[in-house]
Amino acid sequence: MATLHDSQTVESIPAAKGPNPVTRESIRQRLINEKLVVIIRVTDPADIPPIIACMNDAGVGAVEITSNTPGYQNAITQARAHYPNMLVGAGTITDIALVDEATKAGAQFLVTPNTSADVVRHAHSLQVPVVMGALTPTDVVNATQAKADIVKLFPAGAMGTGYLKDLAKGPFLNTIFFPVGGINEHNFEQWMQSGAAGIGIGGALASPVKTEEEANALTAKVRAIVVTLKNYPLEEAQ
Repeated sequence: MATLHDSQTVESIPAAKGPNPVTRESIRQRLINEKLVVIIRVTDPADIPPIIACMNDAGVGAVEITSNTPGYQNAITQARAHYPNMLVGAGTITDIALVDEATKAGAQFLVTPNTSADVVRHAHSLQVPVVMGALTPTDVVNATQAKADIVKLFPAGAMGTGYLKDLAKGPFLNTIFFPVGGINEHNFEQWMQSGAAGIGIGGALASPVKTEEEANALTAKVRAIVVTLKNYPLEEAQ
């Protein structure tokens, strides 16, 4: 099971210079192509490297580390350095100060729980795409008018797949939806069939692993989702 050295710091790890996309538009399209963002929110920063190692082994192309995870900036910088082919983003970005904090650490995309035009404007000035939280039809309109790159339907689980279907296959046919909340290995296909272009999954996948057996089991579970998602058609960025 791969691990990272705890002694490494943000200052000691340079930003990765791998083949990652370098423009906001190409990062956005890659997120849509990947169809899966794994959300990491843990209480112990030492749990992050083993989780990301499992995600990498499973073929996950994009992970999000939330800003309310201790040491999230350092974790983003480390992940960028160790996995240059993986997109590494920051989540729970609710204001401009967090935009600056996360992008300084190397976040390649930002995810919000709320709808904020200010966050989008500032992130776009830095050429960083935003997956913006929205729940109601008004939120969706506000997010798209603010030029959010992807609309994160949140909390999706509280509303159900029928709600997403009413939005995505009704008034918002051209909106790229990534539902988040309550999605797991058992129901993710229902969300895709209801109009999702991609999904975000957190605790159901990004759980701490302490042994090689746990790491192998998590990797196998995630790999099965990654393989299944490849069967769904790609959405082109609007």
